[in-house]
Amino acid sequence: MEDIERDLDKPVMEAGIAAKTSVIVRVGMLDLGAGTGSFRVRQMMHRIAYPVGVHVRADVNLTDIEASCTDGKSRVTEVIDLPTTGVNTERIWLLEHFADWFSVNLGHSAVYHNRGEEITDRLVENLNVRDVSALSAKAAKEVRQNEREQRMAGETADNADASTSALSGDVPVQSTTATTREEREAEIRRQQEIDADDPVVRQMHDEEHQDSHSGSTNAGNPKSSSKPAKPRKSRNHQPPKGEYAQHFDHVGRLAPNASDPNFKPITVRQAHERLDLIEHRKPLYSAAFAGFASAIACASFVFLLGGGLYDMAGAFVGAGIGHYLRRRLFAKHLNQFFVTFVAVFVAALACTGTLRLIGLYDPIALAHDTAYIGAMLFVIPGFPLITGGLDIAKIDFPSGIQRLAYALSIILMATLAGWAVARIVMLNPQGFEPQGLDPWITGILRFVFAFIGVWGFSVMFNSPQRMCLVAASIGAITDTLRLEFTDLLNMPPEVATFIGAFLAGLLAAAWRTSVRRGILPPHLGYPRICLTVPSIVIMVPGMYMYRAMFYLAQFNTQSALDWAFRAFMVIICLPIGLAMARVATDRSWRYDI
Repeated sequence: MEDIERDLDKPVMEAGIAAKTSVIVRVGMLDLGAGTGSFRVRQMMHRIAYPVGVHVRADVNLTDIEASCTDGKSRVTEVIDLPTTGVNTERIWLLEHFADWFSVNLGHSAVYHNRGEEITDRLVENLNVRDVSALSAKAAKEVRQNEREQRMAGETADNADASTSALSGDVPVQSTTATTREEREAEIRRQQEIDADDPVVRQMHDEEHQDSHSGSTNAGNPKSSSKPAKPRKSRNHQPPKGEYAQHFDHVGRLAPNASDPNFKPITVRQAHERLDLIEHRKPLYSAAFAGFASAIACASFVFLLGGGLYDMAGAFVGAGIGHYLRRRLFAKHLNQFFVTFVAVFVAALACTGTLRLIGLYDPIALAHDTAYIGAMLFVIPGFPLITGGLDIAKIDFPSGIQRLAYALSIILMATLAGWAVARIVMLNPQGFEPQGLDPWITGILRFVFAFIGVWGFSVMFNSPQRMCLVAASIGAITDTLRLEFTDLLNMPPEVATFIGAFLAGLLAAAWRTSVRRGILPPHLGYPRICLTVPSIVIMVPGMYMYRAMFYLAQFNTQSALDWAFRAFMVIICLPIGLAMARVATDRSWRYDI
């Protein structure tokens, strides 16, 4: 701690290994606490470590990280433990911007948001703003407007020069715009030479680009760059030889604007101050609004499962009250499993009570015993289920098994609470009654309710509204196709689920590629995990899992095993589908290197 405090006001490149490690491990801690998988946590830590000349080797589990960092001279091992885990997609997104801001200001290229350097700077410098998504959209609009004005000014200058040359009869001279373009092209070549040996940049660009131009960086894309590339100087240096030498080959290079007398390099304190703002950001949505989002998400979920209007009404009331209570209890830092049991118990009771009240006016509502299962679905641990499967796909079994065990524990507590309510009020869920709708109307309604449901789950994950809408669009397409394949083609639910998850991964990859290539605005470049998991969490077979527990509690082991294996087969198809999509679109997933 003394070494860190001594170096707080030093530039990061001049700080000791302990201070550098504090920034690296803290970024990993924040990413892990936001619910992402261990492979993304390691990737983020490497992106922070490489620019400062540090090699990091980290063991990442569900709630702890043990990281050993070395700069070729000294080694530091830091261990951090989180009290609990959760999901915060806004934090995952902000950490991507922070990593790019950190890298660019230390003389390297932006990796993730390669067209949004100005947007990243604006966002990271204003993390105290509540709605940073709106801030990034405003910055992107200003960047596009500046580019348009510069382009028009350049065209005007070219026309003026051409007219002057024609009148005077002189030989046309090269315009200032052309000269600037040549200078920028020369700078691009220098930038590519500098970044050619950067393994972190090379890995990230291999993930996002699938053609011969996939390795271009922000400086290497003059058409989509928001401002001229910064001049970059280098000096001769002797990188260390031996183990981990490739991690220090850039040490000694100057920052891109180090020659500027007003240039102030990033200090360790400044890095931690921005991480403080990311860590202590309040949730985007109040408990009441999150409860409303949960209500419409679970009501939509019930419709997609085959429920009718009364079933949706009961699930709406139960899930809204249940998630609101869960948010309030989590604010008091109570145990997750206790909170899950209480929230589900209250949600199931509220759903059943709502149907009993409706039954006073329409007795048919009393027959809807299955609706309370839909009211429980807001506790589905979608993120640990999916990220656990992805970790296993990356041969990270300790983290993957821990995440799956955590998800199973949450499901167990939820189903036990639902079973307790069923025993108290004497419920006997046998499934939903047929909807009896026209197939075309059913397909349209499925698309609408899938969109609304995924939007609701995204709000529960604390996604900004633009991210919610993108995830909802992907989920509406994939879940509707999954259900239509099952009904119209008699496709097994497991196969349809795999296709839906695979397609969600492809659509998220296409979205990211469109942003990087300038087809979509740069402020819409969201991490794929923040788009894919909310879009497929609505495919989790919550009905299957509850019925397995219901029959198990009645000691009907044959029916319990039948529903449990059905749930298991569907669940494993979700991460497998996403993993196959990553293999098809990411070279780092395609090869074991």
